[in-house]
Amino acid sequence: QVQLVESGGGLVQAGDSLRLSCVASGRTFSSVPFGWFRQAPGKEREFVAAINRSGSVTNYADSVKGRFTISRDNAKNTVYLQMNSLKPEDTAVYYCAGRQYYYIRTRPSDYDYWGQGTQVTVSS
Repeated sequence: QVQLVESGGGLVQAGDSLRLSCVASGRTFSSVPFGWFRQAPGKEREFVAAINRSGSVTNYADSVKGRFTISRDNAKNTVYLQMNSLKPEDTAVYYCAGRQYYYIRTRPSDYDYWGQGTQVTVSS
């Protein structure tokens, strides 16, 4: 079992940056691939980014490619999502998620562990 706690959300203006953090406890951190997802009001939860166990492989949704960067620090049991050039359409609750198996995936149903979410609001 893995427990995840996100932080770093907030209210920013378009063009600003934020860094989200996700601290994990429980199962050995370095054995878990992670993803970031987001969910806006009235919409389904959608994939944002994912990273493999070592941090050598990443994957991004087209809507954030070139603006967001996912990374991890296995010594600190922490996954990050650096978000630059934020847009109003990035407004959502952002969730950190981990999965039991080796490969990174983009569907929420492929993830086994979830944090409580952190709100990101981008004003125009």
